[in-house]
Amino acid sequence: MTRTPPLSLPGAVVLITGAAQGIGLDTARRFAAAGAKVVLVDVDGDRLDRAVASLGGNAIAVVADVRDVDALRGATVQALEAFGGLDVVVANAGVTPPTATLRIVDLDDFRRVIDINLIGALNTVRATVEPIIARGGHIQLIGSCAAFAPGMCGAAYMVSKAGVEQLARALRIELAPHGVSVGISYFGIVETSLTRATLDEDPMGRQIGKLLPWPLNRRVHADYAASTIVAAVRSRTASRIVPRTWVPYAWFRGVINTVLDRFLVADAELAGIIRALEK
Repeated sequence: MTRTPPLSLPGAVVLITGAAQGIGLDTARRFAAAGAKVVLVDVDGDRLDRAVASLGGNAIAVVADVRDVDALRGATVQALEAFGGLDVVVANAGVTPPTATLRIVDLDDFRRVIDINLIGALNTVRATVEPIIARGGHIQLIGSCAAFAPGMCGAAYMVSKAGVEQLARALRIELAPHGVSVGISYFGIVETSLTRATLDEDPMGRQIGKLLPWPLNRRVHADYAASTIVAAVRSRTASRIVPRTWVPYAWFRGVINTVLDRFLVADAELAGIIRALEK
């Protein structure tokens, strides 16, 4: 078995989706600091322009929606025209749904989360995979520990990230013969605007968030999350879980989730939250 060598970042060309703020922007900054040329992709043109201006000359902005594979193909063409190739793709774009049970969730909200988080990741790969193959590069998908956590009152997000996990596994195997490595970053709770809107500002989300015990409720800063993405790309790591307090859960999820689901089904506090949410 041939081991793919580590990826050299100085001069490498990196395309990042969801790059105008949060983890995506901090990841772009980290790559730029390591000497990479960065292509920032996002739907928010104003924020994107400000982000690129802060990075200097080796960065370009491309406005594109990850739900539109043709727009992403256009972003790839711009990357190739600007920098001559593509070495790394970070499929980071993502959203969270309003707090709701599956009984009452707006189906358009549910579809939007799946379309951006999961189909958007696939679109990103499809639009960039050929130039990545040409350079024996790396694809990094941004997953979540939500992929293996209980999904009540936010199932669209959990379903989307479980799908991203399986997407990464399939891609890792299918692209190996082409010399491309694929990794996934599983994050617990990262301090971003999405997290604050879901777990801090939304009253029901705040109640559900309180059910998460220590140390799983530990938060990490977006810049730290970004640093682990860059390290994973450089080493072509297959998977990385951040913070590490989630690792035992990931390893023993089959056993833990069997017990946890039984507990949550019988939990009176959670039942009260669900009833209040559905009123």
